[in-house]
Amino acid sequence: MKAVKKVISNLTKCYSIAPLHYQGKDHILVAAEKVDRCLLFDLDGNQEDTVWEQPGGVMTMQQVPGTDGQFLATHKFYSPNDSKDAKIVIVTPKSKGNWEVRTLTDLPFVHRFDILERNGVHYLIACCLKSGHEFKDDWSSPGRVFAAVLPEDLSSFDEEHQLEMKVIKDQMLKNHGYYRVKENGQDTSVVSCENGIYQFIPPASPEGEWEITQLLDTPASDALLLDMDGDGEKELAVLAPFHGEKIDFYKKKDGRFEHVYSYGKDAEFVHAIWGGDIGGVPTVIIGHRKGDRDLLAFTYDQEKQEYRAERLDHDCGPANAYAYKYDGKDILIATNREIDEVARYELEMV
Repeated sequence: MKAVKKVISNLTKCYSIAPLHYQGKDHILVAAEKVDRCLLFDLDGNQEDTVWEQPGGVMTMQQVPGTDGQFLATHKFYSPNDSKDAKIVIVTPKSKGNWEVRTLTDLPFVHRFDILERNGVHYLIACCLKSGHEFKDDWSSPGRVFAAVLPEDLSSFDEEHQLEMKVIKDQMLKNHGYYRVKENGQDTSVVSCENGIYQFIPPASPEGEWEITQLLDTPASDALLLDMDGDGEKELAVLAPFHGEKIDFYKKKDGRFEHVYSYGKDAEFVHAIWGGDIGGVPTVIIGHRKGDRDLLAFTYDQEKQEYRAERLDHDCGPANAYAYKYDGKDILIATNREIDEVARYELEMV
């Protein structure tokens, strides 16, 4: 795979990436983990606006369905040791350089969240890394997963009027990983923690219960499901353990996921993960933030019947990655956090 790189911004501790449809066009949002800006880019990588200057602490951003540029974002999650004041905010564009930010819900330690749809109802699912914190590296209070029906109109919410969230699963130590996966046309969530990897399916109606299934009991930092070998069954790509160094793939056999592949070397502080189609080939993009700090692409070689890893970039330390198709090309945006670099890669199968 060939990757042609262009640096589109230098943003201190750049971290979160999200697509945003605004004013009739698709855009990309990029925001910082520490106290710094959130930036809006067009799909060519040109900066179009600054959404905010601070407070940062942005782990996740997600467009509100059916809106023109309104999105939700985490604020004030600066690290596992500094996230007691984390919250989810509503961000609404008013004019260029003027984006209104209001509190949706105070949610200490909220790390990842998403908006899932089922039967015309939108559900907010939010994953908290832990539920309490008294000192540095305190993991004595396991994380939880919260959920709520997300109203179509969010105009009534602010610091004094917050959305009520309900715990749907607790006792999730180091509740770090999240990835949205379509299963039989339905939005689902793959959530990874020290206790293993779980799949969450929204209820059929607001009065119903979430369906939660454990896919694997291996401690994991992140995971996703993608059919890499084209046999109709999704592989489970796993980064393990929490902020760890292992990249492993699992295949379902007799109803259970069994290990089928390991990357041949340690990838210290493995973190970025994205899965989808690149040049017609199912591809998992993974990046790690220490050691070689590589950006890697994993595919399945049909001829050799084996998984294959290729290095797209080196010594860049990606925190997150997001790919999209634009103007007939496959584009990857990576927040190379360890070198404060937002990079745009044009990818091509060779």
